[in-house]
Amino acid sequence: MSAPTTAEQDQQERWAEISSDPVLCELLYKVETNRRGQLILSPHSASRSDMQGDLIALLHEHADGGRVRPEFPIATSKGTKGADVVWCTSERRDEMEGTGDPPTLAPEVCVEVMSESNDWDEMAEKRPLYRDAGAEEVWVVTEEKGIRFFADEERDRSEVIPTVPDRL
Repeated sequence: MSAPTTAEQDQQERWAEISSDPVLCELLYKVETNRRGQLILSPHSASRSDMQGDLIALLHEHADGGRVRPEFPIATSKGTKGADVVWCTSERRDEMEGTGDPPTLAPEVCVEVMSESNDWDEMAEKRPLYRDAGAEEVWVVTEEKGIRFFADEERDRSEVIPTVPDRL
């Protein structure tokens, strides 16, 4: 585990400001920041929330011994990003806690759910950020409920959780 970079520490400080703002805590938006610490707000939709719930259930069914969490913030060199769902082992979570809040070390699996408020260009930007932060895989759930698995390249299936199907 390496110490957070200055950019990551700046993101952690900015995130502390954001998460303590009572007005921002009441917004019905997914909140992230860009590399300048500016807010990025994405509206929630019922269908996206349903897919997140289905994904959480799927991970509980196929990934014994790990922790599943929704809307998990990760401080990256280009802002604090909120993975829609993450999965990590208890050992990784302990390591993550040592990097600060939000952590600069990503869980083993970070999942993004596609919706009308994002696109594949955004996913192509986020995937390397999660990987650079230590994610072993980044999954993208399409609006058609397909699951695409990425490490350095796209995979046919997850190697971290091999029994998980490629559809919700």
